[in-house]
Amino acid sequence: MENQMEESAPQGSGAAAAGRAVPTNVVGMSPVFTDPLWRISVRLNPVEVDLLRTEPLRRLHFVAHGGASTLSTLQSYSRLEHTLGVLALVAHFRPEDQLLRVAALLHDIGHLPLSHTLEGISGLDHHAIGLRLLRTDPIQPALEKHGLSAEAVIAALGEQPPSPLTNRSGLLSLDHLDSYVRSGRSAGRLDTDPAVLLGRIDIEQAAVSADRETAASLVGLICAEARLHTSWDNVGPVSAVRRLACRLLDHTTLDPDHLARMTDPQLWSAFDSCAATRAESAMIRYELHRLQVTAGPAPGESSGWDYSLRKIYSSAPLVEGQRIEVSAPELAAELDALRSLPTEFRVRWS
Repeated sequence: MENQMEESAPQGSGAAAAGRAVPTNVVGMSPVFTDPLWRISVRLNPVEVDLLRTEPLRRLHFVAHGGASTLSTLQSYSRLEHTLGVLALVAHFRPEDQLLRVAALLHDIGHLPLSHTLEGISGLDHHAIGLRLLRTDPIQPALEKHGLSAEAVIAALGEQPPSPLTNRSGLLSLDHLDSYVRSGRSAGRLDTDPAVLLGRIDIEQAAVSADRETAASLVGLICAEARLHTSWDNVGPVSAVRRLACRLLDHTTLDPDHLARMTDPQLWSAFDSCAATRAESAMIRYELHRLQVTAGPAPGESSGWDYSLRKIYSSAPLVEGQRIEVSAPELAAELDALRSLPTEFRVRWS
């Protein structure tokens, strides 16, 4: 593997330094990537190195995982950091499953700038975009070079059979596990060392399973994330940026497909270049405290705009292999209480 890595390294000083690349290098310059959250070391396969050097994967390094809430919180890590964390988890639990490892690397390539912030605008859907990217250059040729097909990866990302990567049956997947724990770390609410947490987790029924104490910690992170999504810190900046993106599409020649493939810096540059968005773009970044958010409808309110939260995530871990409703009903009740969180808001500038 080391020889393969050296052969694929660029020529010049970069190649000479390849052996000294830091363990968190994200372009395959080091044969082993070590995720700093989980402290899992992953020996990268040749296909994984090739994929990390494609534009769709590199682009994720410039897309904030936390979306517009990166403006109001310290959730400043990238979508690529999360992607590599998911790869590390898959490599930990299913080290020999090359297809699932590749699917982990590619599962988020369709995300829009600022991740979920612009989802749904002009019908944009990051899942559909991701499927298109899997079937085109440069991803499809990179897969075929190593004997893999885009259709096989798409099947691994599908609903049937259930996958521990993207389990969509209401159970906690590795994708969401990384999201909750990584977000918890950035918010200072992670009360257990992730490496210790990992030792108490297994995969059963294609879902995350844990002992009762660890499941309680995970439910706490899930509930905290839901409260973040319904808080001023998320609703205010997300709703304001969505409004700007719609205005940008209305007042420029930019089309939705082009918007979808921008990075975060390119989106802010576009806002600053458009007369219809320039002033409010600056307000969002430098006067964010002026945003006021009210839960529920505001009858008779003429100023501001409405915002509806698309979804509250509440996927549950198994508790010692059993559904949480059966094995830990008090934890199930905590997750069920998330249904009462507000999803309709009125937002305005003070």
